[in-house]
Amino acid sequence: MTLLLQSYQKSIAILAITILLVINYTIVLAGLDNNFFGIIFSILLFLNAGRKTTLKLSYPLLGMIFLLEFISYRLHTKSLHFYALLLLICFIYYSFTKRFSFIAFICLFLFSSIFDQLFNYLTVEIKQTLCYGVYHTLKNFLPITKIEGVNFYINDAKVSIDTACMGLSMFKTGLLSGAFLLTLEERKQQKYFSILQILVFCSVLVILNIVSNYFRIITLVLFNCTEENILHHTIGIVCFVFYQIAPILFLIRFFIPKKDEINSDKIQPKFIPILFATGILFSTSFEIKKEQNYSLLENLNPFYNIKNGVWVTNEVFKIVTPETLTYIKTPIHKPLICWTGNGYKIIESKEISRNKEKIWLTKMEKNNIRYFSYWWYEYDNKKYTSLTKVLLLKLFNNKTVRLINETSIKK
Repeated sequence: MTLLLQSYQKSIAILAITILLVINYTIVLAGLDNNFFGIIFSILLFLNAGRKTTLKLSYPLLGMIFLLEFISYRLHTKSLHFYALLLLICFIYYSFTKRFSFIAFICLFLFSSIFDQLFNYLTVEIKQTLCYGVYHTLKNFLPITKIEGVNFYINDAKVSIDTACMGLSMFKTGLLSGAFLLTLEERKQQKYFSILQILVFCSVLVILNIVSNYFRIITLVLFNCTEENILHHTIGIVCFVFYQIAPILFLIRFFIPKKDEINSDKIQPKFIPILFATGILFSTSFEIKKEQNYSLLENLNPFYNIKNGVWVTNEVFKIVTPETLTYIKTPIHKPLICWTGNGYKIIESKEISRNKEKIWLTKMEKNNIRYFSYWWYEYDNKKYTSLTKVLLLKLFNNKTVRLINETSIKK
């Protein structure tokens, strides 16, 4: 039996991956929806540009898969489950070939929905910081009277910077260009970069992206071009080329690969770790398909009259009063993302204290009307401002977690 398994290990592994992808086809399609090219490029890069390594990566990869699947199993987090599927492909390929591409592995993370969520959660904070930096740069050259969040007031006229100016697509394109250049340089030199060199190069790319966005915002303010039009996109592309692509083309000559290809004997993969990882993914795949009871209204403060509310979806409950619009949602529905998607322009978001409890205050505008949105995460009748903290609490205690968002035109 053992000899039979060893003879058909690759076929069994490919069959297992295929079955998992079929079982999770909705999750796979959702994961590929926004990052199809990036994920496919990363997987192909991993399979074609991997190098043999003496590093023992089986158990670190297995540990990452186990951690992602544990969280996915407990919280039904589909984005983490999809990323675990991608890691399983890398893990099985590495187990059979002992080849691993650190460049592709980093790209795989950057093009995952995990990174998208992380970037979206940090976008407003990063954008506000960049805008304040631009304000201190231009205030001595332009008649900027004040700045409020992302609004610049120049000669009593308001100039607003929207979320798109963070340039997520440009950020990913820059990193993808960097990965391509590193791989090209490795092929040309017939040697490989060290992990430290790859990490340093990626750090340089991130810094260049911040610089690119900084000058992008400066240029948009100078041209008073904050609406989506040809000039707006042209400025973005020009800043991207001058402050990101051109510098990395210059800097790549200072990054010289020095590691030689490692020659190793025929590899006999360990089937037990592969079987264990595959079993974990099968178990989570079936669990994550079960309908989840969010219990959003369980032990809700009586202040909220749920008789006046309606279910928008099974993850969103809405209560409308003459003065306030209240949403009670699952914690993944961050208001900043939802409001932006509905055409609201985020002006400022900051943590405040109300009734000796910390919550978030978001100022936003739509059709020249100012709105004030107060929101927080609630767990065990306590308010929190950190999504990570409440998800960790739920991970080990499995009590109801909800996000409460109150919006009105009164401060």
